[in-house]
Amino acid sequence: MNFLAHAYLSFGQEEILVGNFAADFIKGKELRRYHGELLTGIMLHREIDAFTDSHPLVKAGQSYLRPRFRHYSTVITDIFFDYFLGKHWDQFSSIPLETFVNQTYDIMDRHLPELPGSFGEMFYWMKKQNWLYHYREISGIQKTLSGLSKRTVFDSKMDEAPELLLEKEGEFETIFFAFFRELETFAREKLTQLRQIHGSH
Repeated sequence: MNFLAHAYLSFGQEEILVGNFAADFIKGKELRRYHGELLTGIMLHREIDAFTDSHPLVKAGQSYLRPRFRHYSTVITDIFFDYFLGKHWDQFSSIPLETFVNQTYDIMDRHLPELPGSFGEMFYWMKKQNWLYHYREISGIQKTLSGLSKRTVFDSKMDEAPELLLEKEGEFETIFFAFFRELETFAREKLTQLRQIHGSH
């Protein structure tokens, strides 16, 4: 899952959101710095990603992408799902997307001192360019995928992925709706389990 989905799947819990949102930047020994709800959020992020990567519906979506984009298909699928989540936000939340996004930025701003500098560098551009809000537009994910494409060692062609999304939007949208409700249920249940393990509540 990409950033908007991880923010949504934190269920309005501030420290869960911080850990869930920044988890990809917290690796190895750095993990020892985090405890309680923030650690639970990091662990939730990893459980969400593992569930997503192994799900048959997600693999079906990636089958459209793999011939052209190979192992980059996983990243592209995550960004496509943020596109659909943003596009259909009103079906998932009673909070307007713009309000939710601004609340997310405010929370992350407050917790930046606790997070790795690499996250802060990325977050500066995310907030400045309002990535979370613009994921709902083809132009928004185009910018994201073009940026990622420039940073890959090999020719990923990720900047071409929005063309395929436009060609297969109906198929991807069907997969998203079938999968995302399952993921939401999984994430709620997993959060309860993780809180019991890590002693947070």
